[in-house]
Amino acid sequence: MGSLKSNDHDVPEEQMAPMAAYDEIADWYETEFLARTPGDGHPLSLGALLRDLLGEGEGEGSDGDTCLEIGCGTGVHAALVRELGWTPVGIDLSERMLRHARGRLPVAQADAERLPMRDESVPAVIAMMVHTDMPGYPAVLREATRVLQPGGTFVHIGVHPSFCGGFADFSDREAVVIRPGYLDSGYWTKESWTNKGVRDKVGAMHRPLPELLHAFLDAGLQLDRFAEGGAPTPLVLAVRATKPQPTGTAPA
Repeated sequence: MGSLKSNDHDVPEEQMAPMAAYDEIADWYETEFLARTPGDGHPLSLGALLRDLLGEGEGEGSDGDTCLEIGCGTGVHAALVRELGWTPVGIDLSERMLRHARGRLPVAQADAERLPMRDESVPAVIAMMVHTDMPGYPAVLREATRVLQPGGTFVHIGVHPSFCGGFADFSDREAVVIRPGYLDSGYWTKESWTNKGVRDKVGAMHRPLPELLHAFLDAGLQLDRFAEGGAPTPLVLAVRATKPQPTGTAPA
């Protein structure tokens, strides 16, 4: 089982803004935003995607079944991770979000670009709706690869880069209009189609789909499966990737 430890590294300046923003909205997120969500703790009903891509662990409490959630927020996905037979642990930058998470799973306040875990220490890592919060997501993927055991699973579930962002006009949900801006890379915006969600409050980083997928490959992950969620236009893109076994090593 991977162990969490304290992290003495300074938080990068580009990550301070989202951390502070989530500190400011933590109570609203827990008491208002989540209160109007389905049972899986998210308005986009992510449970089915996570269940399908993460799969079953060996049973909570058994050796080697730890599932690390990067950017766990208030820990709303921990119950499903346990139901699937994994032992959830989480990290997040926002102390105020973690105040709500501590009753749901073991947590540590840490920078996702410097995970406080040993090399090859966990069999599974998940990132749920957080890549747009992380300007350094390619570095986060490299860290996830570092802490994963060979053959371990990484599950990314995030807003769909092709259909969600400041460039997307959702005035008509049956006919979403993609304005100029999708092809631009690496910009931060608070522009959102609704003032009742998270993005207009904390902003989001945009990367086009090819750039996002290349970041997985550049981190050394092998892409295994893909899924989309939301209708009639996909709002969520899910990816399952694996850390390859060393060459010449048979799977355990």
